[in-house]
Amino acid sequence: MQTNDLINALKADAAKQAMPLGYAWWVAIAAATIVAAVAFFVLIGPRPDFAAAAHTLRFLLKFIVTLTLTVVAFGLLRVLSRPGSNVRGVAYWLVLTPVLLGAAVVAELFVVPTDQLLAVWWGSNVYVCLTFIPLIGLGPLAIFLVALRHGAPTRPGPAGAVAGLLAGGIAATFYAAHCTDDSPLFVATWYSIAIAGLVVLGTILGRRVARW
Repeated sequence: MQTNDLINALKADAAKQAMPLGYAWWVAIAAATIVAAVAFFVLIGPRPDFAAAAHTLRFLLKFIVTLTLTVVAFGLLRVLSRPGSNVRGVAYWLVLTPVLLGAAVVAELFVVPTDQLLAVWWGSNVYVCLTFIPLIGLGPLAIFLVALRHGAPTRPGPAGAVAGLLAGGIAATFYAAHCTDDSPLFVATWYSIAIAGLVVLGTILGRRVARW
């Protein structure tokens, strides 16, 4: 390559504008939602009594909890992808999900007879939950890790963990439409464990993929 050609190539590369990071995250969340939706409908699909269940508070509470987690994790991940951002101010909002879920669990403890608590806690879909939330979340996690490389996270491990948390929130939201166990005790235990698996995986991969 001649010197002039090299100079022109460098100018051309400099002229190309990368996708703005803020826009990249909206593309990532849209793509992750579509991927999760496809995985959900291909693998399991909604429960047969979805329309009837949608009129019950316990069923709707699952979506309130998972969507709250998703929104907060998305905001935190965007902050973590920018060096020097105020992470602490956004991270405080992570307590909102466990507070909501904890309040629901306490309310259930007052309503459900003591001799039925074990059956309610264990439910009927433990292994399905622990299998399909991670499966549905794998695609979104991969997308968020790629999006992290578009930014410049100074904490790749925690950023990967939040990517897993976000992927888990999306996956749990879809899975909640299939799950017939609407107990807050069930959700607090088994949804949390399933999402934690994605958080651990995100932490491990984030340290390798999101470094710069």
